[in-house]
Amino acid sequence: MATERVPGALSVATGVWVGVGSRDEPDHLSGVSHFLEHLLFKGTDTRSAQELARGVDRLGGDFNAFTAKEYTAYYCRLPARHHQFCVELLGDVLTRPALRDDDVHGERQVILEELAMDDDSPDDVAHRRFAAALFHGHPLGRDPAGDRDHVLAISPDDVREFFAQHYRAEAMVVTAAGPLGHDEMLAEIERCFAGVARGGALPTRTAPSAPGTGIAVDDDSEQVHIVMGNRSLARNHPRREALDVVNHVFGGGLSSRLFEEIREQRGLAYAVYSGVSSYADSGVFQMYAGTQPEHADEVHGLMTSELQRLVAEGITDEELEVAVGYLTGSFELGLEDTGARMARNGGLLLTTGTVRPIDEQVARWAAVDQTAVRDVIDDVFTAEPITVTVGPTD
Repeated sequence: MATERVPGALSVATGVWVGVGSRDEPDHLSGVSHFLEHLLFKGTDTRSAQELARGVDRLGGDFNAFTAKEYTAYYCRLPARHHQFCVELLGDVLTRPALRDDDVHGERQVILEELAMDDDSPDDVAHRRFAAALFHGHPLGRDPAGDRDHVLAISPDDVREFFAQHYRAEAMVVTAAGPLGHDEMLAEIERCFAGVARGGALPTRTAPSAPGTGIAVDDDSEQVHIVMGNRSLARNHPRREALDVVNHVFGGGLSSRLFEEIREQRGLAYAVYSGVSSYADSGVFQMYAGTQPEHADEVHGLMTSELQRLVAEGITDEELEVAVGYLTGSFELGLEDTGARMARNGGLLLTTGTVRPIDEQVARWAAVDQTAVRDVIDDVFTAEPITVTVGPTD
């Protein structure tokens, strides 16, 4: 576990990070991590779903969760004077969930509605199709929410067995941030999580093989949604900070090349950006733009030409300075919230085994130079990108 004392804060944020996500599911149980995440809010042996919700609302707090490709996270944030309830709540749902048959069948329909909602967002469809193409035939290409057929097939016993196998002490990190001391928080966590099952380990993972190919999906929408990109760097790669810098210059901010060229200069898109994601053994670089059908070829051409210019010319010293300033400054500003500090500590401890000091992370971005930039451009941006489009194909 990890705690961080934040003097003067008025809240305590507590989270539990479980080292299992959508890439760790058997093929026939795709979506079970997300299904289980929903079900932990349906009640425990001692609290009903309504009691869970009312308990947090009564104190003005926030209680939520999310499922990612390599972990599932549950978190609660309350005024500091109610920190004990926060820890008790998480301990209850993580160690004693009811997982009743009726709740599984009832929540199944909620998840199907969530999937239908996502399918009504063509930009979401484009990103999901891109991931499936980039990690063709590999669990990293799955949507963490699953798909309709698998969600319909998952049984109550499947959910209970998945919980018993993966929700164990060796695969969990409990983290908290707020004005309280470590010993006080540790005592509360030990008391409330005493019932967590022991044994087990983090899942064994297989690295992805070669990427697939792009695809054009016909959709009756007002825009064509274009996603382009390729494989990138794993989480612990030594050039990870240089990749952050290059991504910010290329499409990561309001001063980026994609934003300036496609939106500001030509007015061809409202949303246009690039981003990077990292996993234990791989990563993603992708860029996105949404534009009207008559501009789709032009926008795709501009995205391609900007990528080619990046490979040929690199970035300027001024762009490097702006990117480092943005990354370090936004990182520090983001940590003024106890929830952000809790989430950073939990995610790092679970995925890397350590929590990098804030000053060290800032120094790593500040140390990026033109040599590191050139190396990461050659590593990541020279491969032929995969392109996925969703929208009117004519």
